[in-house]
Amino acid sequence: MKAVICGAGISGLSSAAFLARGGWEVVVVEQSEGPRPLGYMIDFFGPGWRAAASLGIVPRLHELGYRVRQVDYVDGKGRARATLPFSAFAQVAGGGLVSILRPDLERAIREAVPPGVELQYGRTVVSVGQSRESVAVTLDDGQVLEAHLLIGADGIHSVTRELAFGPEDGFFRYLGFQVGAYSFSDPELAARLGNRFAITDTRNEAMFFYLLRDGRITAMAVHRTDSPGLPEDPRALLRSRYGGLGWICPAALEQCPRDIYYDQVAQIRMPRWHTGRVVLVGDSAAAVSLLAGQGASLGMAAAGVLAEELGRHSTISRALESFEARVRPAVLEHQKAGAAAAQWFVPGTRRAAFARRTAIRLAGIPGMKRVISSAVIGKSGAAL
Repeated sequence: MKAVICGAGISGLSSAAFLARGGWEVVVVEQSEGPRPLGYMIDFFGPGWRAAASLGIVPRLHELGYRVRQVDYVDGKGRARATLPFSAFAQVAGGGLVSILRPDLERAIREAVPPGVELQYGRTVVSVGQSRESVAVTLDDGQVLEAHLLIGADGIHSVTRELAFGPEDGFFRYLGFQVGAYSFSDPELAARLGNRFAITDTRNEAMFFYLLRDGRITAMAVHRTDSPGLPEDPRALLRSRYGGLGWICPAALEQCPRDIYYDQVAQIRMPRWHTGRVVLVGDSAAAVSLLAGQGASLGMAAAGVLAEELGRHSTISRALESFEARVRPAVLEHQKAGAAAAQWFVPGTRRAAFARRTAIRLAGIPGMKRVISSAVIGKSGAAL
């Protein structure tokens, strides 16, 4: 059996690894010219942990990842207004948790992909044709790849989804936020930041900072905006909108490069994830958003479930139906949680900011630690 996978991100590489280990011939096509270096720090735990263990990459995740001591919500001078020990997160995650840059998570998965998998960078899918028994995938260089299954794992703005299911507008749900992320080097700012995850305790826009082991600082900026349109110059927007937050923010924004990660915070909601010989996984099928967290974890878990169901059933159609039945409930739960997490993630009012600060200060009360950490990183959920 042969599969073509569109997208060499977390979900696509995971799908390639699981299917190749199950005996499938796999070709992965990716529009970027190589592994993508841009991305922000995520907390990896939940349903994807079992998938990572199955691939044997948990030790590598610990090697590449970080053990955050605490999360400080800081004022305009960098003083902690409220502190949440990271042990609270580990408790919710059942002990299986690591903070890791998205590119490093991709790197760990890519290293686990068997050598027989063909990986083509700099290629885009331009058309998809199907019969009852196969799918024909035409690439931008004229190649036509014949396979038994096409897996769309090319992210929230999926080309595969548009070709097989229709325009993005029918499935895209903008959540009222946009996000930018980048890394930079500045020893003085690194000393002021220290070994902590720091978030500005601000309304409507907030910056997140963490010191990497090589001395660089990773920065993420999230702000509210009713307009879903992306700015022509993301760097200029960040500098104008976040420059007044105080502490290290102005200096960090001066270090912002022109080429940064920048996108809308959104979800993908679809009534069905497969049609004929095409199936979507990860953000292509059901992005849960930055607010919900665990998108990477769910993508890895879904890839593992897809491979399991394809190995279990005699027909691809039955396998895809079973795959959706197993994965959809968890995805819907996380999408609901993400939509509800907006006031906690970046408060929009003074009252909401005060409520968040007060709740964090109550984290030592029995039972409150689990409630608060669940609000910050979501529920780990049952295994898929």
